[in-house]
Amino acid sequence: MPRYFFHLRNGDDVLIDPDGRDIASLSEVAAITLREARDIISHDALEGCIRLDFRLDIQNAMGGIVHTLAFRDAITVILGGREKRID
Repeated sequence: MPRYFFHLRNGDDVLIDPDGRDIASLSEVAAITLREARDIISHDALEGCIRLDFRLDIQNAMGGIVHTLAFRDAITVILGGREKRID
């Protein structure tokens, strides 16, 4: 089973995933990435500050980036009954 590493990035800063995870398919990688991003965002919300300038870069065992998810793309913000895109 392929191993993937979930690296958390904010500009030039990076929190490296040294262990990675064995995941069967890229579609499962995408689903796990979305769940991980939302988990981090929800934890941040409990602390009172949501950082949408983060992203998760998923790297395969060969060192290639196979999936990226910006936190701003992991959620929808609704203000005053209208959906708002966060740029």
